[in-house]
Amino acid sequence: MYLTGGDWTAVEEVAKGWSSDQKYLVTTREGNRLLLRVSGGEQYEAKKKEYKIIQKFAALGFPMSAPVGFSLSDDGKSVYMLLTWVEGRDLEEVLPNLPEEEQYRLGREAGRILRLIHSIPVEAADIPAETKKAKKLAQLARYESSRLRQEGDEAAIRYVRENIDQIWRQPPAYLHGDYHPGNLIYQDDGSIGVIDFNRWEVGDPWEEFYKLESFGVECSVPYCVGQIDAYFDGSAPEAFWRALAVYAAHAAVHSIQWAEKFGPAEVDAMAARYRRAMESYDGFRTTIPKWYTDKWRRGGGPSAYGFGDRRPSDLDWQEG
Repeated sequence: MYLTGGDWTAVEEVAKGWSSDQKYLVTTREGNRLLLRVSGGEQYEAKKKEYKIIQKFAALGFPMSAPVGFSLSDDGKSVYMLLTWVEGRDLEEVLPNLPEEEQYRLGREAGRILRLIHSIPVEAADIPAETKKAKKLAQLARYESSRLRQEGDEAAIRYVRENIDQIWRQPPAYLHGDYHPGNLIYQDDGSIGVIDFNRWEVGDPWEEFYKLESFGVECSVPYCVGQIDAYFDGSAPEAFWRALAVYAAHAAVHSIQWAEKFGPAEVDAMAARYRRAMESYDGFRTTIPKWYTDKWRRGGGPSAYGFGDRRPSDLDWQEG
């Protein structure tokens, strides 16, 4: 292991997040703060691969929870991954209290980082043999047969089925896997640090964006717009919007059933997100969400922009 009992002065458990890993904030005698992730020994190969992917991301140079060490315990029962601790506050908590222009700027920074992540050449051995299309349709079918059906959900279900071929059209990329403000840190200098890479995968790069609808717009619409604008240099293609609508429709209904194992409160939260997605996409009759606007890109000042406001006319279109 890379730390012995004499190397650290404090260990604090980190309870935040959905990961099955045990996480600890470790303070060393030199005053450095590190993140220790502990998982079962049976996950050694998967965690070893995860560590290698984190090394690839760290080589890009953006602020992140960077690799420090990796090892298997002497008895083989635990895997240890040691990473740098990103100092700052959770971005999802900070965003609502910032001026809209700053929210937009941070979204743009997040978009640039995401584009960097997706720029890494993918090793042939890491490319999955199949796309996620069949998996998403199977998840949709399980939701349909569940007791958690929502009013008006036929529109979302139909949209996914009729447009499933709009996804996985892009060259596969390494994905963060859970890229949203809850996994970003607002640092003291105003920059963003990225954490929690344990859900990395190789897949459609545009899938990363559905978390904007699921979680991002809850804390900041300007941030969400900025992430898209920077990633696409201000000109997201029509194909992106069509694919994103499929991902958003699928997540809107599937997430409700997914949340069932976490209890009624989480189911209710996902149901509320479903209703918001239906409003954003006008019952999935449009492919660009209502919250997307070019006003921050144009340098417009703060306003009470909300779901009821119309988008600029050049974005106000529907699928034929």
